[in-house]
Amino acid sequence: MKVVLDRVNEAFHFQVKNERGYVVDLDKRAEQGGNDLGASPMELLLMGVAGCSAIDMISILQKQRQEVLTYRTEVTGDRQKEGEATPFKKIHCTVYLEGEIVPEKALKAAKLSFEKYCSVSKTLEPTATVTYSVVVNDKEVTI
Repeated sequence: MKVVLDRVNEAFHFQVKNERGYVVDLDKRAEQGGNDLGASPMELLLMGVAGCSAIDMISILQKQRQEVLTYRTEVTGDRQKEGEATPFKKIHCTVYLEGEIVPEKALKAAKLSFEKYCSVSKTLEPTATVTYSVVVNDKEVTI
């Protein structure tokens, strides 16, 4: 796996391209001196958690013959100063699903994704606690 980053302007706007040619704009946030022409690196990390778990969960639910009409994840990250850096210490994902879905199957899919399959969550595990909740057809799923 390989990505290439190129600087776009004299400020902090970059484009990152993967081996298949897909481009993502990256920039420093405006309040930090950037131009907001792309996602910040830390936002991209949260996007990675959302995307990785979404792929897992949709795959699992499809195998269970669940009909997912809509899928959305909201990810929040809490950061804590550690020397000069401010890494994530807590990340929470709320997964919203609509469709013909058995709530317990959705919760099991989330558990499998976040606790076993999601490579992004597993990569962050040594430094951040990743938690999740699941909402199916506007009802939070609990055990």
